[in-house]
Amino acid sequence: MDILKKIAEELNIKVWQAEAVVGLIDEGNTIPFIARYRKEAHGALNDEILRNLDERLRYLRSLEERRQTILSTIEQQGRLTDELRAQIEAAETSVGLEDLYRPYKPKRRTRAMIAREKGLEPLALYLRSAQTPVSPEKKAEEFLDPENGVDSVKTALSMAMDIIAEDISDNAEYRKWIRDLTFEKGLLSSEARDPEAKTVYENYYEYQEAVRSVPGHRILALNRGEKEKILTVKVIAPVDEIHAWLDRQTGAASNPAAEPYLTEAVRDAYKRLIAPSIENEIRSELTGKAQEGAIKVFGSNLKQLLLQPPLQGHTVLGWDPAFRTGCKLAVVDSTGKVLDTKVIYPTAPQNRVDEAKAELARLIRKYQIDLISVGNGTASRESEAVIADFIRETRLPVQYVIVNEAGASVYSASKLATEEFPEFDVGQRSAASIARRLQDPLAELVKIDPKAIGVGQYQHDMNQTRLSEALTGVVEDSVNSVGVDVNTASAALLGFVSGVNKTIAKNIVAYREANGAFRSRKELLKVPKLGPKAFEQSAGFLRIRDGAEPLDMTGVHPESYNAAKKLLIGLGYSEEDIRSGRTRTIAASVKEIGAERVAREIGLGEFTLNDIISELEKPGRDPRENVPGPVLRSDVMDMKDLTPGMKLKGTVRNIVDFGAFVDIGVHQDGLVHLSQLSDRYVSNPLDVVKVGDIVDVRVLSVDMEKGRIALTMKSEDGGEDRPGTGSRAGSARKENGRSGGGQQRRRGRRNGQEAERENSRKGQPRSGGDRNRKGDRKNRNPDGPLTYNPFADLL
Repeated sequence: MDILKKIAEELNIKVWQAEAVVGLIDEGNTIPFIARYRKEAHGALNDEILRNLDERLRYLRSLEERRQTILSTIEQQGRLTDELRAQIEAAETSVGLEDLYRPYKPKRRTRAMIAREKGLEPLALYLRSAQTPVSPEKKAEEFLDPENGVDSVKTALSMAMDIIAEDISDNAEYRKWIRDLTFEKGLLSSEARDPEAKTVYENYYEYQEAVRSVPGHRILALNRGEKEKILTVKVIAPVDEIHAWLDRQTGAASNPAAEPYLTEAVRDAYKRLIAPSIENEIRSELTGKAQEGAIKVFGSNLKQLLLQPPLQGHTVLGWDPAFRTGCKLAVVDSTGKVLDTKVIYPTAPQNRVDEAKAELARLIRKYQIDLISVGNGTASRESEAVIADFIRETRLPVQYVIVNEAGASVYSASKLATEEFPEFDVGQRSAASIARRLQDPLAELVKIDPKAIGVGQYQHDMNQTRLSEALTGVVEDSVNSVGVDVNTASAALLGFVSGVNKTIAKNIVAYREANGAFRSRKELLKVPKLGPKAFEQSAGFLRIRDGAEPLDMTGVHPESYNAAKKLLIGLGYSEEDIRSGRTRTIAASVKEIGAERVAREIGLGEFTLNDIISELEKPGRDPRENVPGPVLRSDVMDMKDLTPGMKLKGTVRNIVDFGAFVDIGVHQDGLVHLSQLSDRYVSNPLDVVKVGDIVDVRVLSVDMEKGRIALTMKSEDGGEDRPGTGSRAGSARKENGRSGGGQQRRRGRRNGQEAERENSRKGQPRSGGDRNRKGDRKNRNPDGPLTYNPFADLL
């Protein structure tokens, strides 16, 4: 297999681009470095394509290693023909490769092996031959050997059929045909182990859907139900069609004398040997694709959360809500330093509200606090009410923000938090983390295992190694796209910089503490274990403000300093103009001369030149600056205040396959269903919204009893607010809310027709899990004026 050509075809890039990137990877370069500083080499491929290329490269190389192992093994057996070698070398998937290897793979002692040992293979070949002049029964008499266990004609024929069945099973062509047909025409089915049990999986108690069309989130829901021993899941194959095809391939249909035996062998081969493995392979493939889809959604959500804009220059009060143990407070100054911590008890059972408000007033006045960052966990609603009352009563110039506290408790109990705040308890650490999340989300969230941040779906059901690998890549890309101030960054943040591992990150901090602030990027070479290669990979992403070299505050790589200085001098600028901001006009100066000519004169490619110009225009630019900040509040609303048609501004908290959950400040996130995201057709929510987006929504409906808020982002004249107008909603769906994942209810297929039953359940909460409710059954006609339930996608 030509790996480079294969990668180029899959990613829709040129072969030379694939070759260039593979060469750079093999030289030990990181993806962020390749994406940013080697654009000329690969034609400015973005980091997403580069990540995909790296992943496919590792897979295909692993496949190639397996191919060579198989070829070597079969060759050692003396059974490698030119035809078989060609087939193995042409195989493009691991499944296809293993199909070809199956007949030669060492097996446990099988029925066919035993039959061959007893000399029954010639009888098997006779049964499969085109001509059988002697009846199978008569022929079988020739193989009777009572001392060897072949004591009857029936036994001899049965053993011969075992050989035929295994030969059929080991045929790679047969397996591929059956696998493809099952995938195209098969059904995925589930039933309840206990039909009377009340569980969150009731919509899967009688479920069938075409294998080829089952969405990924539904696959994951079925897998979870099966893992919890609530569901029995299976693939229903077109068995009659498979039998008929195998009959033709084995000659059963054209050999009347041997037909009963060949037919029995075919049925046995399929039921005992082929069907179980094909079902496992199909389900494994479906699960793999579903997991990759979920990981992609998780990664996209995580990236948007990490790249939320920092709120700099504020002294923030972090508020970790609780009931019995009290609300923990942490005052954090604009640099992230914790100035004070307190515990107040405004919530049940103590309800010491006046005392809590007095302490709030004291802290706000003493430290000039202007923002309160409130975690969205237990007692968040009660805490928010206290804060809103306090602001109304005191009229102090302070606002509050509800922040996602997912992972704060994990961080507060971690070794890293203990090292950072050895004198604080876990509650105080959590409050400090909640405050810092508002000040600089990226710097704080990198301290937490990405899987604990809570913006994914079914993350606990994923291949954890693959999930961690993908999410680590997202964090790395996010950190390097922003850049890191080497004189203020924590070791946790530095550890995600290109070329910097955890050991080097700790060494950077230790060097900084021992020698004071870094004055230049060159000084990084004095850090233990940070050698020339690590310096090359990391230097451009590490910023030094107010250092000896003005270019050190930019994203210009040291290898391009000479060219950058030539550019400045040639256009009449000095290096100090970088600090003063005068270089913000440099793009216009380059345009007058022509970018191509300038690049040629200073010895750079145009991609690198354009990046240098962007950095000189806005030194140390932060891509997060262009993202809308969080919604600041000074008052509180309740669900009962909402009415259909009300227009609100909210923050996208999570995105799942069936829509987006939006925080509108009422303690319960509302759902914008996929069909309500836009006036146009939307197949993927990520095409319209991202986590952290500030969006305008209208209230469609409010269900106080079930705690559901249905929202729309469609224009008022964009059509009726119901499914079918913005999304191809052939049936209502029901999603598993415990991890933001989902599943669709389909009653099943009867005589080629689908009967659908749709239920609803409580929408995704601000924190914690969901509990399923049987729900009403009003969604049989999704286009009816009174039947639309936007929560039909929730399990």
